[in-house]
Amino acid sequence: MNNLHIIGSEEWCVFENLGIPAIKARVDSGAKTSSIQATNIKIHTKGVQEWVKFEVNPLQENRSIAVTCEAQLIDRRMVKSSSGISEERLVVKTPVTLGKDTFDIELTLANRDTMEFRMLLGREAIMERYMVNPALSYQVQGFSDAEINKKYAPYFKEKTGLKIGLLASNPELYSNKRIIEAAEARGHEIVFLNVELAYMKLDAHSPEIRYRGGNILKEFDAVIPRIKPSVTFYGCALIRQFNNLGVYCQNSAEAITQSRDKLFASQLFSKNDIHIPITGFAKSPMDTKDLIKMVNGAPLIIKLLESTQGKGVVLAETNKAAESVINAFKSVNTNILVQEFIKEANGQDIRCFVVNGKVVASMQRQAQKGEFRANIHQGGKASMIKITSEEKKLALKAAKILNLAVAGVDIIRSNKGPLLLEVNSSPGLEGIENATGKDIANEMIMAIERKLKFSFT
Repeated sequence: MNNLHIIGSEEWCVFENLGIPAIKARVDSGAKTSSIQATNIKIHTKGVQEWVKFEVNPLQENRSIAVTCEAQLIDRRMVKSSSGISEERLVVKTPVTLGKDTFDIELTLANRDTMEFRMLLGREAIMERYMVNPALSYQVQGFSDAEINKKYAPYFKEKTGLKIGLLASNPELYSNKRIIEAAEARGHEIVFLNVELAYMKLDAHSPEIRYRGGNILKEFDAVIPRIKPSVTFYGCALIRQFNNLGVYCQNSAEAITQSRDKLFASQLFSKNDIHIPITGFAKSPMDTKDLIKMVNGAPLIIKLLESTQGKGVVLAETNKAAESVINAFKSVNTNILVQEFIKEANGQDIRCFVVNGKVVASMQRQAQKGEFRANIHQGGKASMIKITSEEKKLALKAAKILNLAVAGVDIIRSNKGPLLLEVNSSPGLEGIENATGKDIANEMIMAIERKLKFSFT
C-alpha cells in the first residue's frame, strides 16, 4: 500500500498510440472499466482481426478539434450508464501514460458529449497502481493552457474571420437567415444559438455558458442578440454572461431591457426632451376618466406594455369605448399605456434602421384600409422614403438614449413635428430590405468588424 502513488479525482492522460497528446479524465473507482468519448465509430478488419476507427474530441472546451484514432477491437460489452440504461459498447485496449507511468488499459467507446469530462478512468486501470484522494486534482501531471495549446496546435484551424454567435429562437426567420448569410459572405464563422438551449455556470473563477449537451460556448468574438419578447428576461441574463466573458454583444442586456419596458423608455424620452405623443399611465380604474382627458380624449391608443409587432395595441374611437377597454385591462391587472391618437398621420409611420449611430435605411409604412397600425406584421405596406434632418436627429438621439447599437426607431409625422412612437431592439430586416433594396444585414456585420477593429489581412 505504501508504494501506491496518490492521484486526484481528475488527472491528465496521454494516449500516444491513439495520437491524443492530452485528455482530462474523471477518476471513478465506482466504475469498473475506463471509457473515452468517441464518435463516427467504424469497424473494419485487418487480416483476421477486427479493428475500430473512431474520432475523439479530447478538449471539452473546443469541439472543433477532432482526433482520428484506431485500435484493435477486443470485446463488445453490455454497460449500464449512469442513468441506468444498458447498451452495448465496443472495447479497445491501448497504452495510457500518467506522468512517468505507461501501462495498457481497456477503454469502452462511449458517447460522453453530455459529460463534463471526455474520459473516465475506472478502477481496473488504477487498482494496485494508485490511491485516490478525491480532495486533490492533477497530482501526476498538470498542463497549463499554453502547453495544451502547443500540443494541439496542429489541430487548430487557422482563423480567417471572426466567430459570431446569433442568439435567437428561430433559425428559419428571414432576419436570422440574412444575418448568417452576410456574416459568412464576409468570411466569418457564425453559429446560431437558441436562447432556450443555452445555460450558465455562475462562478467567480470560471464563469461559463454551456449549450445543449454540455458544450462550453467559448472563443466567440461577438454575439448578435435577436431576443423575442417572451424570453427577454432569460435572454438578457445570457447576454450579461457573454459580456462578463469578454464577448462583444451588439446590443447590451441593459439596452434591450430598457427598450422593452415601454413605460420606462417613455420616461427616458420625456426626460431627454424627445417628443412623443402625450402618454398616460395609471394603476387605478378610478382614474380612467381623467386619464382619457389627459391625452386629449378619444380617439386614443391603448397599448399593452409588453406589446410588439403591433399586437396588444387598440384604437378606442369614443371615450366610452376607451373606458371599457381600459377598465377591462385593469380588471385583469394588465399594465397599459394610454396615448393620444395622431389623426393627421393617416395610418402612416416611418421606420428608421439605426446601426452604430447611423441611419442606414428608412421606410414608410402605410396601414391597410380600416386599420390604424402600420406594422408590416399587421398588413402594412412599406415603401422607401427620404427622411428629414429633424427625423434623422430624432432617430439617432432615441437609439443613443437607450444605448442601442442596432435599433428600429418608429417615428410619426404630426402637426407638432416628428414624434417618437417606440424603439425596437430586435428590428426585422425583411420589410426594410425589400422596400429599400439595402443590405442591412451586411451593415450589421460591418459594424461589428469596426467595433472590434477587425480587418482582413
